[in-house]
Amino acid sequence: MKPFSDRAPDTQYRDNLAYILKNGERVKSQQGTDALTVIAPPPMHFKLENGFPMITERSVKGFWKGSIGEICAFINGARTLEELESFGCKFWTPWGTPEKAAKRGLEPGDLGPGSYGAAFHDFPTSEGVPYNQIKNIVEQMIEFPHLRTHFISPWIPQYIIRGTGKQQKVVVSPCHGWIHLRIIDNKLTLHMFQRSADFPVGVPSNMIQYTALLMMLAHVTKTIPYEFVHSFSDAHIYVDQIDTVKELLAREPRSLPTVTMTSPKTDVFDFRADDFDLSDYDPHPPMKDIPVAV
Repeated sequence: MKPFSDRAPDTQYRDNLAYILKNGERVKSQQGTDALTVIAPPPMHFKLENGFPMITERSVKGFWKGSIGEICAFINGARTLEELESFGCKFWTPWGTPEKAAKRGLEPGDLGPGSYGAAFHDFPTSEGVPYNQIKNIVEQMIEFPHLRTHFISPWIPQYIIRGTGKQQKVVVSPCHGWIHLRIIDNKLTLHMFQRSADFPVGVPSNMIQYTALLMMLAHVTKTIPYEFVHSFSDAHIYVDQIDTVKELLAREPRSLPTVTMTSPKTDVFDFRADDFDLSDYDPHPPMKDIPVAV
């Protein structure tokens, strides 16, 4: 990364917030709160030389490691609240209630066989043997780095579909995690597509965790962590978040911080949130109690 003093403030996140406020169509949502929605706002491109994409419009220092813990848990196959918490991710409780589990025929605390961890680590196959997407993609990247087929999906259709005679088997249908990895000139780009994006609350966490995953994958494949690209389908701001967003947009942009690995691993499954260190972070004050749709 460039020295902190040489980095230019990044406005891509705030530009998309403003874009959704201006162009969003008010629609009803299954969570019960209307949202301003835009389909496919501009993608965000973060070259890591300009800093780690952690927003500065409000401090996220209180949960940034939880976001990394979440992606570490998912790639290791975690699908229960207990497993997520063992990785330092403690914000899934509202989505893993006994009521939600019972509605989907699951045990309390189980996120379901259609959840992120199940898809990334234990994808079902016709042969009956679970398929570990992360393990196999790392092996392919090392053996055939030039390929355009380094792709991972969080979507197991038979556990997500709804309708008469169908039983959804996941407490939250995956919102993010379609990952395309590309190695060019030994530089690794991770492009993550997100089907549903709560921009004020969820997206800052997703930016952190997938950039951390980029760093992990680059390390174990001996490539350079070059760029995180973040694109969206349904991008939205819930109407009860609008005042918060307007306050965020009134704050001036600041340069992105530095995140480094303190204890690099040789196996991607061995990484944990405490293997990352944050410095050069100069955000605006935190904003607590931003409404979250459950």
